[in-house]
Amino acid sequence: RVSPSTSYTPSRHKRSYEEDEDMDLHPSKQKEQHMGNSSGGDIHGCVEPKRLETEASAGHHLISPNCSPPLDLNFPLPGEKGPACLVKVYESWDSFKVNDVLEVYGILSVDPVLSIVNNEERESSALDPMECMDTAEEQRVHSPPASLVPRIHVILAQKLQHINPLLPACLNEEESKTFVSNFMSELSPVRAELLGFLTHALLGDSLAAEYLILHLISTVYARRDVLPLGKFTVNLSGCPRNSIFTEHIYRIIQQLVPASYRLQMTIENMNHSRFIPHKDYTANRLVSGVLQLASNTSLVVDETQLEQGQLDTTGVHNVTALGNLITWQKVDYDFSYHQMEFPCNINVLITSEGRSLLPSDCQVHLQPQIIPPNMEEYMNSLLTAVLPSVLNKFRIYLSLLRLLDYSISDEVTKAVEDDFVEMRKNDPESITADDLHRTLLVARFLSLSAGQTTLSRERWLRAKQLEALRKARLQQQKCVNGNEL
Repeated sequence: RVSPSTSYTPSRHKRSYEEDEDMDLHPSKQKEQHMGNSSGGDIHGCVEPKRLETEASAGHHLISPNCSPPLDLNFPLPGEKGPACLVKVYESWDSFKVNDVLEVYGILSVDPVLSIVNNEERESSALDPMECMDTAEEQRVHSPPASLVPRIHVILAQKLQHINPLLPACLNEEESKTFVSNFMSELSPVRAELLGFLTHALLGDSLAAEYLILHLISTVYARRDVLPLGKFTVNLSGCPRNSIFTEHIYRIIQQLVPASYRLQMTIENMNHSRFIPHKDYTANRLVSGVLQLASNTSLVVDETQLEQGQLDTTGVHNVTALGNLITWQKVDYDFSYHQMEFPCNINVLITSEGRSLLPSDCQVHLQPQIIPPNMEEYMNSLLTAVLPSVLNKFRIYLSLLRLLDYSISDEVTKAVEDDFVEMRKNDPESITADDLHRTLLVARFLSLSAGQTTLSRERWLRAKQLEALRKARLQQQKCVNGNEL
């Protein structure tokens, strides 16, 4: 198992701000020319895997005969396993942004000679310090053994609209339009089945299931100044203080969306996890953090496991980072001397007993209609009972609706404005501009969930009805527990 080192203490090498900025923006430029020349004619595409592993291991021993610290593969999520690689981009590299998901075609190079070349470069630079300005730690990080971190020399790379393999890669092509139109024709029964499935998962609460569907198809579709439009963070309160329920809710979401992560909000995790990526100036690289997630990832924050305790400085910074992610859909990367904002598009669902400590766009209090005698057995039976073909329809449904365009006609806009003015007259104290914004969001996702790309009067009235039911439930809970609101 590869684990990060805590004992390696290399000497620091100061470089100017301009050099740091250039290294951040152009990491692939380092030794590109030399890499391309040395590996261009020796691609191990037909070598037997066992033999390749032996040769690669031999190359690794050549680079580290004195038991150097284990290599940190810099995965953002703790406990993550899998292959890592260095992607060498030779053109149009500035068109790719942080958190983009790319499809890459290129030449895979696992040649152990790369490690030998890097070792020789270090030895030669030791004789002539002016020849190479990289520290030993920089060279170890930027030129790891090819056996552990292979190279991909990019021929073609493109940003993906989505990462659902059940959908066509590009929905604008003619064949894709046929696929979309055929699926839209059977959208209504798929939605009904999904609503029933989620209702059972939420212990018979159909209102919470409705809001969960709206949450799962939400996405940031635009930004006005610093305000992200389309985000819909839901706080599902009233969850049992039982890790089995929240864990299985996450497992169900995990089966429905292409990318997800469950963050257990304990004092231990808050104080010791690394949420925000930060710049390591010794190794001259960005050290990843938990919130460095790909666009459209579903992040489930489990607050039911939060106990009494004290947050240290790291914990406070992590909670602040979570709040900024939810409110502004941005993560502030730490460059020690300054912070840089990177926009993101993350669906956040918060499960909690009472109202969450974190901000949210919508709080839905769970009202279970059934209490299973064996929660584990009940939740497990839900996934085993659903057919794989039906599960695939749910997956297509949620991914496809995120990609649809949406608009509101001038006529409906005028009707909504008049309706809101009337609502303010009847209840000026409780109806605010935030209520209008939230109801418009609910109406948007209600329309999209039914396959409609424009807002109708019917969907607007249904959105108002859902919001009234949700608020009445919260008010009822407030009477039972004054700390709920």
